[in-house]
Amino acid sequence: MRKWMPDIQERCRFAAAAALDLIFPPRCPLCDGLLQKGEHGICARCGKTLPYVTEPYCMKCGKALEEENSDLCPDCRRIAHAFVRCRSVFVYEDRMKSAMYRLKYAGRKEYAGALAKLSAEYLGDWIRQIGPDAVVSVPLHKSRMRKRGYNQAALFAKALSERLGLVCRDDLVMRVKKTLPQKNLSRSERQKNLKKAFKIRQNDVKLDTVLLVDDIYTTGSTMDALAETFLQAGAKSVYCLTICTGRGRRSL
Repeated sequence: MRKWMPDIQERCRFAAAAALDLIFPPRCPLCDGLLQKGEHGICARCGKTLPYVTEPYCMKCGKALEEENSDLCPDCRRIAHAFVRCRSVFVYEDRMKSAMYRLKYAGRKEYAGALAKLSAEYLGDWIRQIGPDAVVSVPLHKSRMRKRGYNQAALFAKALSERLGLVCRDDLVMRVKKTLPQKNLSRSERQKNLKKAFKIRQNDVKLDTVLLVDDIYTTGSTMDALAETFLQAGAKSVYCLTICTGRGRRSL
Protein backbone atom coordinates (compact mmCIF):
# COMPACT_ATOMS: atom_id res chain seq x y z
CA MET A 1 0.00 0.00 0.00
CA ARG A 2 2.77 2.41 0.94
CA LYS A 3 4.51 1.73 -2.35
CA TRP A 4 1.60 3.17 -4.32
CA MET A 5 0.81 6.09 -2.00
CA PRO A 6 3.05 8.70 -3.78
CA ASP A 7 1.51 7.77 -7.14
CA ILE A 8 -2.02 8.14 -5.75
CA GLN A 9 -1.17 11.53 -4.22
CA GLU A 10 0.28 12.72 -7.50
CA ARG A 11 -2.84 11.61 -9.38
CA CYS A 12 -5.02 13.47 -6.88
CA ARG A 13 -2.97 16.66 -7.28
CA PHE A 14 -3.20 16.39 -11.06
CA ALA A 15 -6.98 15.86 -10.92
CA ALA A 16 -7.42 18.82 -8.57
CA ALA A 17 -5.32 21.07 -10.83
CA ALA A 18 -7.31 19.97 -13.89
CA ALA A 19 -10.60 20.73 -12.11
CA LEU A 20 -9.39 24.20 -11.14
CA ASP A 21 -8.33 24.87 -14.73
CA LEU A 22 -11.88 24.09 -15.87
CA ILE A 23 -13.43 26.43 -13.31
CA PHE A 24 -10.75 29.11 -13.49
CA PRO A 25 -9.01 28.81 -16.88
CA PRO A 26 -5.33 29.81 -16.63
CA ARG A 27 -4.42 33.20 -18.06
CA CYS A 28 -1.20 34.73 -19.31
CA PRO A 29 0.25 37.13 -16.69
CA LEU A 30 1.39 39.66 -19.26
CA CYS A 31 -1.76 40.06 -21.40
CA ASP A 32 -4.35 38.31 -19.17
CA GLY A 33 -5.55 36.32 -22.17
CA LEU A 34 -6.73 32.74 -21.79
CA LEU A 35 -3.97 30.22 -22.40
CA GLN A 36 -4.49 27.91 -25.35
CA LYS A 37 -3.94 24.18 -25.40
CA GLY A 38 -0.23 23.45 -25.13
CA GLU A 39 0.60 26.82 -23.54
CA HIS A 40 1.93 26.66 -19.99
CA GLY A 41 2.24 29.69 -17.73
CA ILE A 42 2.47 32.26 -20.49
CA CYS A 43 1.01 32.62 -23.97
CA ALA A 44 3.17 32.03 -27.04
CA ARG A 45 2.87 35.65 -28.21
CA CYS A 46 4.03 37.20 -24.92
CA GLY A 47 6.72 34.56 -24.56
CA LYS A 48 8.52 36.04 -27.54
CA THR A 49 8.87 39.51 -25.99
CA LEU A 50 9.44 39.02 -22.28
CA PRO A 51 10.90 42.22 -20.72
CA TYR A 52 13.75 40.52 -18.83
CA VAL A 53 16.34 42.59 -16.97
CA THR A 54 19.42 42.13 -19.13
CA GLU A 55 22.90 43.64 -18.95
CA PRO A 56 23.78 46.27 -18.02
CA TYR A 57 22.16 46.11 -14.60
CA CYS A 58 23.27 47.36 -11.17
CA MET A 59 25.53 44.82 -9.52
CA LYS A 60 24.09 45.70 -6.09
CA CYS A 61 20.33 46.22 -6.43
CA GLY A 62 19.75 44.71 -9.86
CA LYS A 63 18.09 47.72 -11.48
CA ALA A 64 18.34 47.98 -15.24
CA LEU A 65 20.99 50.58 -16.05
CA GLU A 66 20.61 53.29 -18.66
CA GLU A 67 24.35 53.89 -18.83
CA GLU A 68 26.96 51.23 -19.49
CA ASN A 69 29.98 52.91 -17.90
CA SER A 70 29.16 51.97 -14.31
CA ASP A 71 28.50 48.79 -12.34
CA LEU A 72 26.18 50.61 -9.94
CA CYS A 73 23.01 52.65 -10.32
CA PRO A 74 22.98 56.26 -9.00
CA ASP A 75 21.22 55.17 -5.78
CA CYS A 76 23.70 52.42 -4.95
CA ARG A 77 26.65 54.75 -5.47
CA ARG A 78 25.54 56.73 -2.43
CA ILE A 79 23.55 54.24 -0.34
CA ALA A 80 24.90 51.34 1.72
CA HIS A 81 22.34 48.55 1.55
CA ALA A 82 21.96 45.94 4.28
CA PHE A 83 21.53 43.12 1.78
CA VAL A 84 24.43 41.58 -0.14
CA ARG A 85 22.81 41.74 -3.54
CA CYS A 86 19.41 41.87 -5.21
CA ARG A 87 18.34 40.51 -8.57
CA SER A 88 15.10 41.08 -10.45
CA VAL A 89 13.59 39.20 -13.35
CA PHE A 90 11.61 41.79 -15.32
CA VAL A 91 11.74 45.54 -15.97
CA TYR A 92 8.74 47.26 -14.35
CA GLU A 93 7.31 48.85 -17.47
CA ASP A 94 4.20 48.59 -19.70
CA ARG A 95 2.77 45.06 -19.51
CA MET A 96 4.56 44.18 -16.27
CA LYS A 97 2.95 47.15 -14.50
CA SER A 98 -0.47 45.82 -15.48
CA ALA A 99 0.54 42.27 -14.54
CA MET A 100 1.73 43.31 -11.08
CA TYR A 101 -1.45 45.30 -10.49
CA ARG A 102 -3.64 42.32 -11.37
CA LEU A 103 -1.54 39.97 -9.24
CA LYS A 104 -1.60 42.34 -6.29
CA TYR A 105 -5.09 43.83 -6.37
CA ALA A 106 -7.29 41.95 -8.84
CA GLY A 107 -7.10 38.46 -7.38
CA ARG A 108 -4.96 36.94 -10.13
CA LYS A 109 -3.24 34.62 -7.67
CA GLU A 110 -2.52 32.10 -10.42
CA TYR A 111 0.02 34.53 -11.88
CA ALA A 112 2.37 33.67 -9.01
CA GLY A 113 3.02 30.16 -10.30
CA ALA A 114 3.60 31.28 -13.88
CA LEU A 115 5.97 34.07 -12.82
CA ALA A 116 7.81 31.69 -10.48
CA LYS A 117 8.37 29.30 -13.40
CA LEU A 118 9.86 32.08 -15.54
CA SER A 119 11.94 33.36 -12.63
CA ALA A 120 13.34 29.91 -11.87
CA GLU A 121 14.30 29.45 -15.51
CA TYR A 122 15.95 32.88 -15.73
CA LEU A 123 17.65 33.24 -12.32
CA GLY A 124 17.62 29.68 -10.99
CA ASP A 125 21.38 29.26 -11.42
CA TRP A 126 22.08 32.46 -9.48
CA ILE A 127 19.74 31.40 -6.66
CA ARG A 128 21.36 27.96 -6.43
CA GLN A 129 24.79 29.58 -6.40
CA ILE A 130 24.06 31.68 -3.31
CA GLY A 131 22.53 28.60 -1.66
CA PRO A 132 19.89 30.11 0.63
CA ASP A 133 18.94 28.19 3.75
CA ALA A 134 15.45 29.65 3.44
CA VAL A 135 13.33 31.73 1.09
CA VAL A 136 11.29 34.37 2.95
CA SER A 137 8.65 36.66 1.47
CA VAL A 138 8.09 40.23 2.62
CA PRO A 139 5.15 39.94 5.06
CA LEU A 140 1.99 42.02 5.04
CA HIS A 141 0.50 43.61 8.14
CA LYS A 142 -2.44 41.58 9.43
CA SER A 143 -4.91 44.37 8.62
CA ARG A 144 -3.77 44.51 4.99
CA MET A 145 -3.78 40.74 4.80
CA ARG A 146 -7.41 40.67 5.93
CA LYS A 147 -8.36 43.29 3.38
CA ARG A 148 -6.55 41.72 0.41
CA GLY A 149 -6.99 38.11 1.40
CA TYR A 150 -3.55 36.96 0.31
CA ASN A 151 0.09 38.01 0.10
CA GLN A 152 1.24 38.00 -3.52
CA ALA A 153 4.91 37.84 -2.47
CA ALA A 154 4.23 34.78 -0.31
CA LEU A 155 2.46 32.99 -3.18
CA PHE A 156 5.39 33.72 -5.47
CA ALA A 157 7.98 32.67 -2.86
CA LYS A 158 6.21 29.36 -2.22
CA ALA A 159 5.92 28.55 -5.95
CA LEU A 160 9.55 29.52 -6.58
CA SER A 161 10.80 27.44 -3.65
CA GLU A 162 8.92 24.38 -4.84
CA ARG A 163 10.39 24.69 -8.33
CA LEU A 164 13.94 25.01 -7.04
CA GLY A 165 13.65 22.53 -4.20
CA LEU A 166 14.29 25.14 -1.50
CA VAL A 167 12.82 25.69 1.94
CA CYS A 168 10.20 28.43 2.19
CA ARG A 169 9.87 29.95 5.69
CA ASP A 170 7.10 32.50 6.09
CA ASP A 171 6.83 31.72 9.80
CA LEU A 172 10.06 33.50 10.75
CA VAL A 173 9.10 37.18 10.59
CA MET A 174 6.01 39.35 10.83
CA ARG A 175 5.13 42.96 10.07
CA VAL A 176 4.10 44.52 13.38
CA LYS A 177 3.74 48.11 12.21
CA LYS A 178 0.94 49.22 9.90
CA THR A 179 3.02 51.25 7.47
CA LEU A 180 1.83 53.78 4.94
CA PRO A 181 1.87 52.80 1.25
CA GLN A 182 5.46 53.27 0.05
CA LYS A 183 4.66 54.27 -3.53
CA ASN A 184 4.57 58.06 -3.11
CA LEU A 185 7.17 58.41 -0.34
CA SER A 186 10.76 59.60 -0.72
CA ARG A 187 13.57 57.30 0.41
CA SER A 188 13.96 59.11 3.74
CA GLU A 189 10.20 58.94 4.32
CA ARG A 190 10.24 55.23 3.45
CA GLN A 191 13.01 54.56 5.98
CA LYS A 192 11.09 56.38 8.70
CA ASN A 193 7.90 54.59 7.70
CA LEU A 194 9.59 51.17 7.98
CA LYS A 195 11.42 51.79 11.26
CA LYS A 196 10.66 48.88 13.61
CA ALA A 197 8.13 47.55 11.11
CA PHE A 198 9.32 43.92 11.24
CA LYS A 199 9.83 41.51 14.11
CA ILE A 200 11.40 38.07 14.21
CA ARG A 201 9.01 35.52 15.72
CA GLN A 202 11.84 33.56 17.38
CA ASN A 203 14.67 34.52 19.73
CA ASP A 204 17.30 33.83 17.10
CA VAL A 205 17.52 32.77 13.47
CA LYS A 206 19.71 29.74 12.86
CA LEU A 207 20.21 30.52 9.19
CA ASP A 208 23.40 31.51 7.46
CA THR A 209 21.89 32.76 4.20
CA VAL A 210 18.40 34.15 3.65
CA LEU A 211 16.78 35.00 0.31
CA LEU A 212 14.11 37.69 0.68
CA VAL A 213 11.41 37.75 -2.00
CA ASP A 214 9.02 40.54 -3.01
CA ASP A 215 7.06 41.62 -6.07
CA ILE A 216 8.62 45.01 -6.96
CA TYR A 217 11.95 46.66 -6.11
CA THR A 218 11.92 50.47 -5.94
CA THR A 219 14.41 52.10 -3.55
CA GLY A 220 15.23 48.97 -1.55
CA SER A 221 14.02 50.48 1.72
CA THR A 222 11.73 47.55 2.52
CA MET A 223 14.43 44.99 1.72
CA ASP A 224 16.97 46.91 3.81
CA ALA A 225 14.63 47.08 6.81
CA LEU A 226 13.85 43.38 6.62
CA ALA A 227 17.49 42.44 5.96
CA GLU A 228 18.61 44.40 9.01
CA THR A 229 15.99 42.59 11.09
CA PHE A 230 17.37 39.20 10.03
CA LEU A 231 21.01 40.23 10.48
CA GLN A 232 20.30 41.46 14.00
CA ALA A 233 18.63 38.13 14.73
CA GLY A 234 21.70 36.13 13.72
CA ALA A 235 21.59 35.61 9.96
CA LYS A 236 25.00 35.99 8.32
CA SER A 237 24.00 37.24 4.87
CA VAL A 238 20.79 38.33 3.15
CA TYR A 239 20.11 38.34 -0.59
CA CYS A 240 17.01 39.59 -2.36
CA LEU A 241 14.93 38.66 -5.38
CA THR A 242 11.99 40.53 -6.86
CA ILE A 243 9.76 39.87 -9.84
CA CYS A 244 10.17 43.41 -11.19
CA THR A 245 12.45 46.41 -10.86
CA GLY A 246 12.69 49.87 -12.37
CA ARG A 247 15.55 51.52 -14.17
CA GLY A 248 18.59 53.06 -12.48
CA ARG A 249 17.44 56.66 -12.34
CA ARG A 250 18.19 58.79 -9.30
CA SER A 251 15.37 58.64 -6.75
CA LEU A 252 14.38 61.32 -4.26
